[in-house]
Amino acid sequence: MKTLLKVADLTASYGKIQALFGVELEIKSGEVVALMGRNGMGKTTTIKSICGMMSGCTGQIEFAGTSLIGLPSFKAARMGLGLVPEGRRVFPNLSVRENLTAAAIDGAWGLPQVYNLFPRLSEREHQSASTLSGGEQQMLVIGRALMTNPKLLILDEATEGLAPVIRQEIWAAIHKLKAEGMSILIVDKTLKELLSLVDQCAILERGRTVWNGAPNDLTDEIANQYLGV
Repeated sequence: MKTLLKVADLTASYGKIQALFGVELEIKSGEVVALMGRNGMGKTTTIKSICGMMSGCTGQIEFAGTSLIGLPSFKAARMGLGLVPEGRRVFPNLSVRENLTAAAIDGAWGLPQVYNLFPRLSEREHQSASTLSGGEQQMLVIGRALMTNPKLLILDEATEGLAPVIRQEIWAAIHKLKAEGMSILIVDKTLKELLSLVDQCAILERGRTVWNGAPNDLTDEIANQYLGV
């Protein structure tokens, strides 16, 4: 498989405070990769760096053959990065349909495909996004990212804080996306669901990649060392 995203020796800082000290990450086309680690270890900062939301990054971020270092976020998005950020960031005063079409790009994913993946959104098409439940808002944000027809879908804590039944709906949708060949980078705390989904894992510890490998190679010892509370 062809490499879609390659991150090497990535550093990033918040002002004078360095947050990343050498992140290594690779995603091949059609792969689902988990970015793992305890809270505060650099997962969201890595995602922000990839998406052009961090200034002063150094190292390598190559996406579809093009360097993203120094590229503003809107250009990174145009290149095919579809971000579902941590926290449900809908446009509250717009309808479900308006949220979905706000940044839409022509391609395989349109309203029918999103409504097929998340039928609840079809039922609430003309409702204001502010009237949706938390789970429905998360579906909406995922659908909005899909409407940009991304080459890489990035999910940062997409199931956090949701009711169990809604979490399972979202996990089922992500499995469908994988089956359709979508490339996905995912951050989530639920290890069981992650390991049943992903092809590769990368673990961060204090802003560094400390382990890369297949989920079957993630031993209890490694998980306890880097992922335990």
